[in-house]
Amino acid sequence: MNKKQGIIITTLLGLIVCMGVLATKLNNPLYTQSGGEKSAISLKSNDKNTKNTSNYFVEAKMARDNKVTQTLQNLKGIMEDKNISQKQKDSTAEQYAALAMSYNYETKIELNLEAKGYENSVCLLNGDKATVIVKGNSNEKLTDKQLREIQTIVLNEAKIKNVEVSVRE
Repeated sequence: MNKKQGIIITTLLGLIVCMGVLATKLNNPLYTQSGGEKSAISLKSNDKNTKNTSNYFVEAKMARDNKVTQTLQNLKGIMEDKNISQKQKDSTAEQYAALAMSYNYETKIELNLEAKGYENSVCLLNGDKATVIVKGNSNEKLTDKQLREIQTIVLNEAKIKNVEVSVRE
C-alpha cells in the first residue's frame, strides 16, 4: 500500500468516527418539555440520571475509539516512514498489532456483557489489567456471581486475570 492509499484510508476512518459522533448527537432528544413528560419529538425519558449515564458510556466509548484511531494512525505513519530503521518499524508494527488486538478484545467483552444482560458497559484494557465499568444502581453492589461472570468474560476473551469492576449509575 502506498502513501496515498494510507492517507485515504485514515481520512475515511476519521470520517466514520465523525459520522458516529454525529449520529449519536442526532439520536439525543431535540425537544424536551419541563416535567416528567415525554416530548412529541423524543420518545426517550427525560430522567436526568438516565441521560447522564447513557452519555457517560457513549462518551467513554467515543473517547476510547478516537484515541485508538489516532494512535493507530500515528503508528501507521511511523511504519510507512522511509527514514525509520527496520528495527523501529518492526517494534512499531508490534505495538500496532497489540493495540488493534486490545481494541478488538474490549469490543468483544462489551458485546458479551451486553448479551449477559448488562445494559451499558465500558471495558478498558491496559497491559495485564482490565477495567470494566457497568451500569447499575450505586446503592447496590454487584454480587459475587456477577463479579465472577464479568471476570470470566474478560478471562475468556482477553486472557487477563486482573479485572477491576466498578458500577456507574
